[in-house]
Amino acid sequence: MSLDKILSISGKPGLYKIVTQTRSGFVAESLLDNKRITVNIHSNVSVLSEIAMYTLTEEVPLREVLKKVRDKEEGKETSISHKDSKDKLEEYFFDVLPDYDEDRVYPSDIKKVIQWYNILQKNDLLSALDEEEEESSTATKKVEGAQAKTTAKSTAARNDAAKASSSKKGGTAKNTSARKT
Repeated sequence: MSLDKILSISGKPGLYKIVTQTRSGFVAESLLDNKRITVNIHSNVSVLSEIAMYTLTEEVPLREVLKKVRDKEEGKETSISHKDSKDKLEEYFFDVLPDYDEDRVYPSDIKKVIQWYNILQKNDLLSALDEEEEESSTATKKVEGAQAKTTAKSTAARNDAAKASSSKKGGTAKNTSARKT
């Protein structure tokens, strides 16, 4: 399962996976207790694949941040709880993402990342971090291949148009020279 199917729902604890779509929203299953809930279209929902963390230079996708936590913890649960003090959380997160923007990344954001990592780890969903990268590289290769084909076709079309244009000009020049004599 990729991070495209895992979400955070505002006002609801933990993470959810999309089960099915309905007319007025979708059905989601909690990764904490496996209970299903219906979520209407007006709920504030965040898909994990669309979330990024601010650094001093750029925005880092959540997938990359979670990979760094996984590397630090060697695939196990975090050594820190999301309920620890603000100072401990910031110190831990500084080890994971040294250049994170302290002004725009709040302690509550760090708590969420740590809690989400632990939920994904308990549900054996950390492999989704690698799968998504493979899918995106495959998709990139397909797009690049399609762009190369399109470029080749457009180049051939331009060449054909240039030949047609030059033959028309040449024909016009012959007709003009024929009139002069």
